[in-house]
Amino acid sequence: MVSLVLGLPADHEARLRSDANRYGHEVLASSGSAQELEVVVRALRPGAAVVSASPQYLTPRVLAACDDLGVRVVALVADEMGRRHAASLGLYETTDATADWPTIELMLGGSRGPAAVTTPAVTRGQVIAVWGPSGAPGRTTLAIGIASELAALGHRVALADVDTHGASVAPTLGLLDEAPGFAAACRLASSDTLTPEELDRVSDVYQGASSFRVLTGIGAPRRWPELSAERVTGVIQRCREWVDYTVIDMASSLENDEEISSDLFAPRRNGATVAALREADRVVAVGSADPVGMSRFLRAHVELLEVSGAGRVDVVMNRVRASAIGLGPAAQVRQTLARFGGIDDPVLVPHDQNAVDGAVLSGRTLLDVSPRSGARRAIADLVALRLAPVAEPARGRRRR
Repeated sequence: MVSLVLGLPADHEARLRSDANRYGHEVLASSGSAQELEVVVRALRPGAAVVSASPQYLTPRVLAACDDLGVRVVALVADEMGRRHAASLGLYETTDATADWPTIELMLGGSRGPAAVTTPAVTRGQVIAVWGPSGAPGRTTLAIGIASELAALGHRVALADVDTHGASVAPTLGLLDEAPGFAAACRLASSDTLTPEELDRVSDVYQGASSFRVLTGIGAPRRWPELSAERVTGVIQRCREWVDYTVIDMASSLENDEEISSDLFAPRRNGATVAALREADRVVAVGSADPVGMSRFLRAHVELLEVSGAGRVDVVMNRVRASAIGLGPAAQVRQTLARFGGIDDPVLVPHDQNAVDGAVLSGRTLLDVSPRSGARRAIADLVALRLAPVAEPARGRRRR
């Protein structure tokens, strides 16, 4: 992975930022002028800079700052004038402004172009199920937050809405849901024609600070028979070949309703939820940090462990606030979970209603609307430390 800064026009910057993240690199910042770029390079000390070969972005001072810090520079030329300008500064590491990322990757000195995206990790992607009891504890908000944070780390991510009672991912992100993507994927899976290319076709794309694919849910709850357990399992298995991480938002009910059906082979209303939980590699169980929400969570948590299997569940308590719990809310939540549920080390997400309301109002993620929000930071820590930890590089011996 290479840490990058960008000095490009807005249209090129948006495209290359997305491509760089997709190939596992980190874009630290982008600048709109040479003066800003010089300051950013000296402050952030990136590994490389991708700069437009025009006097607005590329100047002797920018090159001097990069040379002083050992920052590799790749100039993107849009015309012959730009090429001559770069050559006049002694910079010959240039490529066309419309070049794709693998070409730029070679200019950066990397030997892994497209192979970085088609590694075995993509063929066996991880599945993270986000579940919570009834009472709207924040399942959808957390699922969207996890997907956006995983994408921000450079992973290819898909967010799937498997809620058969009240799908809400699409309206929360401001996406159209007239043609539910997950239901379409289920139909293709039932005929064994679901491929990564078809998943690209039936899914939407959320564009923001981090971009990810979205399989929207059913708009009418009466369409729940389309999401049978077998179909859901088939779609999740295909998603493992499609992206690095699949984040699943699901309904709360875990009840087995076979006894109320006259046909033992008929679809089950909660079959999609149970199938997704059993197929998931990790389960994030979210509850609301208030007396009623914690009571509901502790009662349902036992049943969740029976369905999903112990050892794969990360507990998250959402909306932690003193007004609902009392003084020292974090300590009280931890003590309650440990005493009555045997749950140690839960993740606590502080209450930040203004940030969440702003995200829903604009149809954006917390990362886009309020990156400094306490709730967003807690979700980012959950992803970075538990769901997709990055191994620290080995430290060498310290020199005197």
